[in-house]
This record gives sequence, structure tokens and C-alpha cells, in this order.
Amino acid sequence: MTYQAPVADIQFTLTHVIGASALAETERFAEATEDMSEAILTEAAKLTESVLAPLQRPGDLHPARLENGVVRCSPGYAQGYQAIAEGGWVGINADPDFGGMGLPMTLTTAVGEMMNSACLSLALNPLMTQGQIEALEAHASDEIKALYLPKLITGEWTGTMNLTEPQAGSDVGALTTKAVPNSDGTYAISGQKIYISWGDHDLAENICHLVLARLPGAPMGTKGISLFIVPKYLPDGDGKPGVTNRLNPVSLEHKMGLGGSPTAVMAFNNATGWMIGAENTGMAAMFTMMNNARLGVGTQGVGVAEAAYQHALAYAMDRKQGRSPIKGGTGTIMDHADVRRMLMTMKALTRSARAICYDCAYSLDMAKATGDAAWTARAAFLTPIAKAFGTDVGSEVSDLGIQVHGGMGFIEETGAAQFARDVRVTRIYEGTNGIQAMDMVGRKLADGGTAAEALLDEIEATAVTARDAHPLLADALQDAGECLAETTRWMVEQELNDRFAGAANYLRAFALTLGGHYLMKASLAAPGDTARLALAQFHLRQLVPQVTALALSAQEGAEPLYALSVRDFAQ
Repeated sequence: MTYQAPVADIQFTLTHVIGASALAETERFAEATEDMSEAILTEAAKLTESVLAPLQRPGDLHPARLENGVVRCSPGYAQGYQAIAEGGWVGINADPDFGGMGLPMTLTTAVGEMMNSACLSLALNPLMTQGQIEALEAHASDEIKALYLPKLITGEWTGTMNLTEPQAGSDVGALTTKAVPNSDGTYAISGQKIYISWGDHDLAENICHLVLARLPGAPMGTKGISLFIVPKYLPDGDGKPGVTNRLNPVSLEHKMGLGGSPTAVMAFNNATGWMIGAENTGMAAMFTMMNNARLGVGTQGVGVAEAAYQHALAYAMDRKQGRSPIKGGTGTIMDHADVRRMLMTMKALTRSARAICYDCAYSLDMAKATGDAAWTARAAFLTPIAKAFGTDVGSEVSDLGIQVHGGMGFIEETGAAQFARDVRVTRIYEGTNGIQAMDMVGRKLADGGTAAEALLDEIEATAVTARDAHPLLADALQDAGECLAETTRWMVEQELNDRFAGAANYLRAFALTLGGHYLMKASLAAPGDTARLALAQFHLRQLVPQVTALALSAQEGAEPLYALSVRDFAQ
């Protein structure tokens, strides 16, 4: 089965559900018209369908390997990466002053989804570089920008993010990597970092590592962390890769999936680096890259969900097995109610997660274009939902895809299992989904619930608009919104650990309700489209009812979770 980029639905979602056409009305994104968007998506579809999708299976069968200190990538990856770079896709939303296209993050996200669907392992490479570009644009000196940004934007050089250490995972403040000042304004970086996606490879002429490290005498914890750019090859006087820096990949991780993406243990031994931003402000600078990556990772989940759905649908439309009570059916397993249930769930969740990620990207763009703090708050609130729900959906839809295949789903040759193995890590990296939920009920409700209530007002408005044409669906959406509003008020009033206890269920409830909101908007925008109405009805009548139970459990607080002693858990 071959991947087909869902350009029509992506464009429909951007235009009629998210309202991204408004970007062209701003000065910053005046060129981002619907015609421009359609042209970009069409070209990206050609790349993903014809160049990247054929690399999905080879990356799994022939993963990246470390040979004599050199990482060798999967067959065809060099050509695939070259096509990405030469097409300008790495710098799609980068500053035009340095060679970027300057297009909105909204379009970058849509293109990223298609790349993730086609070949997640390879698509992870430009995602890391795009995050580094954004961090350097925001925090680097003019000299660093002039040297690094043009090379990163063209894809001649690639970027990585080095946070995690063996003893410092989610607790980044526990890192021990050191940065000692040299006499020439550079720093000697020493330490070991783990889980470095695309930490080393043979696709580009240089690899630029953003590394968190601690200066001598720096405060403990995250307040004492600085950020440095540490290239694999030190640029010479002409800005070209020169002598090898004192760093190397120690090993590559043996993972359950994403075999085509080399995940390295990186060692820095007095490697030369340059500080990005001011001393002890590294976490703020790195969060620029991480927030970009969190939306990108949520979009990875959406991309894999779309690919897994297409894969399962193609199988279901071909597989003949058993008899169905319906008359005039296809004779395939598509006739079976339970298969329909799984496919409808896959489609509804995928489209819901897509809209959430696109809306988050659109909010980021509008915040940049207008400077309006309300857009910034909206984007911030949607970010943990996009990351957590997007990746949860990627895993859930991939798992359902295996189930649709039946026994053949457990056989690697069908390719169904690879989606589940590849996407599983997205729920872990760039901040686990539990951390995303804690961030949502902690930092993102620190405004007293203002950003959450603004989104709930939008949901209410959609329910009101739908009432005349679809009263039952409007009631379902409105009830879910009111339930969420009550839970939001409860969260704001609680101690932090009581919020944390219900955070995951609160995030899920919010995401499902937003999904109903977006699918209802899609149906209202296409009144003659019975398929969109049927999908909205399925989501609102069969998935959104979960919101009530999720909200109740979210308000239980932390006490039930501590009812068992540590000894009780072990018995």
C-alpha cells in the first residue's frame, strides 16, 4: 500500500476549520494566500509520496549503524534528505534574511505531517534542524546567526538538541556537563548526553549540536544552565567545515522502532563551543527549540495516525473474511460493524488531532503577526494538548490498525506493526505526556483559567451555531464544554498535586471536546457533505461522552493515588 497525502482535507481544515486564511491579512504573512498554501501542499505531497514513502520500510529493515566511529544511514536516506534540502523544506518558516521562505508555522506543520506519514525516521532530521534555527534566530548573536543560519536553512548543516544525561532525564537541572571558558571567547564543553536524535550521520557536511552545560560556579538546578552551539567540524575562516571538534558518538541506541533515525550517546571531551544567549539563561533559549519540537512531535503522531489509517483501510477493503448481516455489502471485512467502529474511531481521532495541531500552529503565527498576548496564551495552552493528544492518537490509531489487520497485523511483512513501534517514543520524548498534562494544569492554568475559558467560549459558539441544524449534536458539544468549564474551575482552586493527579484525564477530556468542536465546524462549513456530518456525529455521540467520566475522575484529587503504601504496591 502506498501513502497518499491527504491534501484536500489538510487544505479544508486549514481554511474552513482553523481559519488560517486570516494569516494572509497580516503584514507578516501577507504572501500566505490560499493559492500559495495549495501550491506548497501540492509540491510537498509529491515529495512525500514519491521520494520519502518508499524509504519507510528500508529504514526499519536496515537501521542506521555505527561503524568505526562513523554513523552510516539507511539505504536511500541520503537521496531522500537531499530532496528535502534542495526543495527548501528545511527552511520553510525560517527568516528570509538568511535564506528561509518565511512562511507560517501553520504551513510548516501541515508539510511536516505529510513527511511524518511518509517516513517518520527521516522526517525527524529536519524537525530538529528547524527547532535549532528558531532557537538561534531568537537568542544567538549576529555573528552566530550569520555563520550558522544560512547553512542550517539550506540543509547543508543539520542541528540537534542535547539535554538529557544518564542521571538527568526530565529533571534537566540535574545535568553535570561542564563548560569552561577559554581565553578566546569560546568554551570547552565536557560531558555525556544520551538519546540524541540524529546525533551523528552521513547525510550533511556538518552537524551542529545545541548543548546545555554548566559554567564554573553556576547556581544549582535549571537557573545555572547555559546553552552552547558545538559543531562536529569547527568552521574555518571561510565558514566551511574545518578540523574535527572533540566530540563523538559513543554508541547508537537499540530501539523498538525508528530504526532509520540514529539515536546517539554523544561524548564531549573539551569540545569547542560558543555560548548562545547570556550566562545561565540556557533553559529559556532551549525552551524556544523545545516548544517548537513539542508541536512538531504532536504532528508526528498525527502523521503516523494518518498513514496507519490509510494502511488499515486499504487492507480492510481488500480482505475477505466471514459473513456480515448487511445486504449488498462489499464482501470484505469492511462490512463488519466492529471493523467499521475501529476505522471510524481512527478517522475521527486523526482528524481531531490534526485540527488541534494546526490550530496550535496558527495561534503561534497569529501571536507573531499581531503581538497580541491573547494569541500567545492560546498557543501556550494548546501546545501540551497538541503534543500529548497528537502522540496518544498516533499510538492508539496504530494499535487499532494492527487490530484491523487481525493476525496479519502481528506479521512484520504487512508493515502495520512498524507504525506502532515507530510512533511509541513520541509519547515519551520532548517531555513525556504526563509532563505535558502537568504543565497544562500547572503553568497553563496559572492565569486562573483565562486561556482555557477562551477556548471553551469558542466551543460554546460552535454549539450555538449548530443548534438549529443539529440540535442533538449541539447538546452533546455544549454539555461537554460545560463539564470542562466546571472541571477547569475545580483545577484552579486545588493544590498542585491534586491537579497533577487528574491532569492526564483533564487533558484528554479537553482534547476530545476540541475534536468535537472542530469536526462540527467542518460539517457546518460543508452542509452537503454527508461524510463530514457522519464523522462529527460519530465523534460527538460515541467518543465525546467519555468527557463526563474523564472529568469526574480528574476531580478526584491525589488522595486515592496514595491510598496504597509503597509496600502495598509490592504485594
